[in-house]
Amino acid sequence: MSDLPITTATPFTRALLAGAIAGTTVDLSLYPIDTLKTRLQSSNGFYPSGGFRGIYAGVGSALVGSAPGAALFFVTYEGIKSHLRAFGERNVTAVAWGEPVEHMVAASAGEVAACAVRVPTEVIKQRAQAAQQPSSMAALRFILAQRLDIGTLGVWREMYRGWGITITREVPFTAIQFPLWEWTKAWRRRRTGREEVSAVESGLLGSVAGAVAAGLTTPLDVLKTRMMLAREKQAAWPLFRRIWNESGPKAFVAGIGPRIMWISAGGAIFLGSYQWAYNTMAGVT
Repeated sequence: MSDLPITTATPFTRALLAGAIAGTTVDLSLYPIDTLKTRLQSSNGFYPSGGFRGIYAGVGSALVGSAPGAALFFVTYEGIKSHLRAFGERNVTAVAWGEPVEHMVAASAGEVAACAVRVPTEVIKQRAQAAQQPSSMAALRFILAQRLDIGTLGVWREMYRGWGITITREVPFTAIQFPLWEWTKAWRRRRTGREEVSAVESGLLGSVAGAVAAGLTTPLDVLKTRMMLAREKQAAWPLFRRIWNESGPKAFVAGIGPRIMWISAGGAIFLGSYQWAYNTMAGVT
């Protein structure tokens, strides 16, 4: 009877709590690598942006944003995935879009929802990481202090600087990672005959899926980082052309090594811890 509250948790509750656990775990575990990646992509250069010093700069904003951002993602992802599957089962005459499309649509919607939390925390975090401000709190205060000059709406826009390019980066990334992760999990379930994969298996499969998606979307990540670190707001296309003219195509793969390493390890921790928490609450052994 002691297991009853856990094993009867609703899918919404499982996704909410498992996502929060996964987001906090991965962000804290891999924060130093994320800092190095940000500094490699900074227009000021690696060492002027801090080099190997203070690699936990900005961690406060990551702590605040990790749990709600990941929870929002998985609640949206699991909810839309379930609705799409149910719709397909009820409408047998409808065009069959298949599971990969369900996963792409659900994951893309999840990313848009998560970015409502992720973008402001990312703006604050990266400014601290690139040594523009000494801490997350200092970066936040600096943005809020501009209210008298740019108004409340201007502050809001500053907090959400890079929203468009972040969505442009995250949606393709997720549309690659999650269908690949779900497909490999389904393959593993068929091979083992089990109801669900284990946390370790989910982590390994998530690592591979994350590495593939990270490498393919690095140019978008470079552009997003430059936009967030710019002193003044810049449009994506003019900034893209300026980076290309000044540094050439090699600038768009800056930080690809740390990014692949970080997201590959992150995929293992994030999707492994999510699977562990979800399986535990679902009573899957």
